[in-house]
Amino acid sequence: MSAASIDESKKPIGVFDSGVGGLTVLNELKKQLPGEDLIYLGDTARVPYGTKSALSVTRYARQAAQALVDRDIKLLVLACNTVSAVAVEPLQVALPNLLVVGVVEPGAEASCKATRNGHIGVIATESTVSNQAYQRAILTRRPDATIQAQACSLFVALAEEGWHDGDLVEQIVAKCLSPIIKASSNSLTGMDTLVLGCTHFPALKASISRVLGGDVALVDSAETTARYVAGLLSDRALLNEQSEGQVQFMVTDGPERFARVAPCFFSGSVEPSAIELVDIQHFGG
Repeated sequence: MSAASIDESKKPIGVFDSGVGGLTVLNELKKQLPGEDLIYLGDTARVPYGTKSALSVTRYARQAAQALVDRDIKLLVLACNTVSAVAVEPLQVALPNLLVVGVVEPGAEASCKATRNGHIGVIATESTVSNQAYQRAILTRRPDATIQAQACSLFVALAEEGWHDGDLVEQIVAKCLSPIIKASSNSLTGMDTLVLGCTHFPALKASISRVLGGDVALVDSAETTARYVAGLLSDRALLNEQSEGQVQFMVTDGPERFARVAPCFFSGSVEPSAIELVDIQHFGG
């Protein structure tokens, strides 16, 4: 390996999300790539992105990407389904020398590998479902797939409030999933795979699994994205071989609330005093 390659491998991975949900992706990156230095940027001043236009989301993503590029990252993970649905390609064009990875494509790829009968469900926020990014990505890989998509935006609030388990949570989950369950039961082949198409949703994975039953495979977009990043870095000889990497946090507003909610999604320690407050709006976009 050349000296230049060694230097590149030591650079951190940048992880961007509109808020705290992307911490599930950060958590999986930390698990699967313990030697990597990670920088997380949450645009908490402008969350949620789901109600914004594609033009605005792309502009915000470009500003965040530039802020992370200025930290000399080797790879950018868009740990937000809304951003991944609209901004991956514009960022790849704008930053041709940087590896840019979203969560949609790895999730779609994993669902096509997991399904036995081609009947795949997708749950996400309203904006991600209406954008149909997962549907397109799945059908590109498996044109014969049957896809049912359901918006479950209430799951975001449950996850952020730390309501992950219990009878009441399962009742809410069952109510939200009832349309997709009914649609599946009315089809010739029942849904055997469900994509958790929002980075908040892995926090509710156990409850969702209990409601659907063990025959439905759950595809965690955070887990699959981390696995994809690991393979990409390995293929390019960019893995950091140190024993334990460092994690830095940046937010655009409310570091205290970010630190309070973070344990719902991230298993490591997040202290308010260690969170850097940044203004990314002055970056080009």
